[in-house]
Amino acid sequence: MEKLKIFFEERAFGVCSKLGEKLRFPIDSIRLFFIYASFITLGSPVIIYVSLAMMMKVRKYFRKSNNPVLFD
Repeated sequence: MEKLKIFFEERAFGVCSKLGEKLRFPIDSIRLFFIYASFITLGSPVIIYVSLAMMMKVRKYFRKSNNPVLFD
């Protein structure tokens, strides 16, 4: 069970982890919120999750492109 959890945490986008760090809220509670809200609202939080993940990837890309590596 622990290996499965590590597998998904390594390959997930990290949206829940990032929100938990920013809001100082338990990550497991945020994950459960997304799961329950997805079932109740027929998947609309999945759209929010994916859009947040894409925003995080774009921000990461721009941060890398703004810091060029200097060659000696």
